[in-house]
Amino acid sequence: MIVNRKICVLGLGSMGMGVALSLLERQFEVVGFDVNKNAMKGLEEAGGTVKNSVKSAVENCIAVIVLVVNDKQVEDVLFGIDGAVEGLSSGAVVIQSSTVPAAYAKECGNRLLDHGFEMIDAPVSGGVAGARSANLSIMASGPDSAFEKVVDIMDAISGKIYRLGSEYGIGSTVKTVNQLLAGVHIAAAAEAMAFGVRAGANPRELYDVISGSAGSSWMWQNRVPHILDADYAPLSAVDIFVKDLGIVLGTGQEMRFPLPLTAAAHQQFLAAAASGFGREDDSAVFKVFQKLSDIKIEEIKE
Repeated sequence: MIVNRKICVLGLGSMGMGVALSLLERQFEVVGFDVNKNAMKGLEEAGGTVKNSVKSAVENCIAVIVLVVNDKQVEDVLFGIDGAVEGLSSGAVVIQSSTVPAAYAKECGNRLLDHGFEMIDAPVSGGVAGARSANLSIMASGPDSAFEKVVDIMDAISGKIYRLGSEYGIGSTVKTVNQLLAGVHIAAAAEAMAFGVRAGANPRELYDVISGSAGSSWMWQNRVPHILDADYAPLSAVDIFVKDLGIVLGTGQEMRFPLPLTAAAHQQFLAAAASGFGREDDSAVFKVFQKLSDIKIEEIKE
């Protein structure tokens, strides 16, 4: 049972804010930091506390949840000037939930140990909706002693915690595999939808039939409705998959492991980003096929 219920969330983007709000609703005291002042204002208005530096934000917190964009930002918030290691209290645990290369997650955990702090390598899946509804899947690896301190916190934001052993980097390895599949499935769903519509299938009938057939996937059922409604408000952006599939490919290169399907999907997301759709929902990879095959959005909405 946690006595100290003070948690710091570093990174108040869509995922971090969702986690912070879920913790507030479950009676945790939440302190947040983000370079975006509007995000900090939003947390403050919701009942959280904000600080002007990472160092001051983490003080006296039992745990720090890191949900930033990439490994460079993780490096900055943990080890940079006025970073977390300068303000963490003895016994605090870092829950590193950003999507980063597994090699960096391992390095990060070991460096925190050098500073006297334990880490849980704990990337998440479930998107913005999962963060906001406290229904994330957490792929977690790290010392048992760290788990014991923060399991109540992870329970408060998740629907399922996968305990993957004590070695740093295993959680991030599993997340890398998840992102490989997610990115390939989104790109494949966009390609299949464009192919079917161009061939003359009714868009909504095509969606319904495939959703009940062996060719369906979670991403097909979740992302194709965005395409049908031409609604590309970002829940998870194209740019995220440019980054995440880049992590997958970089890891494969280090391992000398071929990833041809990932490479093809990555090129489609790169094409979408190059076309100006990087900040739109990841389903906007469909727009690449629209440009190539002259499928009109109006046709999709019929």
